[in-house]
Amino acid sequence: MRHERISDCSKRHAERTELAGVVLLCEVRQGTRPWKMARLEDLSPGGFRIAWLPDARAELPLRIRIPGIRLLSARICWTRDGAIGCEFAEPLHVAVFEHIVRSAGAA
Repeated sequence: MRHERISDCSKRHAERTELAGVVLLCEVRQGTRPWKMARLEDLSPGGFRIAWLPDARAELPLRIRIPGIRLLSARICWTRDGAIGCEFAEPLHVAVFEHIVRSAGAA
C-alpha cells in the first residue's frame, strides 16, 4: 500500500464523525481545472477524505462545492492509493458540520 504524507495537517484525527454512513457527492476543482464529481468521506469539522481524485496536486488549493453550503477551500495533506486526505482552510462551524451530516441522512 502506497502512502505519501504531503504535510503535517493539524488535528487530522480530531473529532472524526463516528457515523460510518456519511458519504457525500460533491464537486471539487483545483486551479482552473474543470469541476469534477467526487465522493467525500471521513468528514470532520477540520477535514475529510476524497475517495478518488486523479491528478490532484498538493501545491494547489482544493475548492469544494457541497449542495446548500458556501464554496469551501482545503489543502491536501496526504495521498494513498488514489484517495486524498484534506484539511479545510477554516474548520467548519459545528452547526454547518451538523447540517451536512443531517443532509447526508446519517444523523
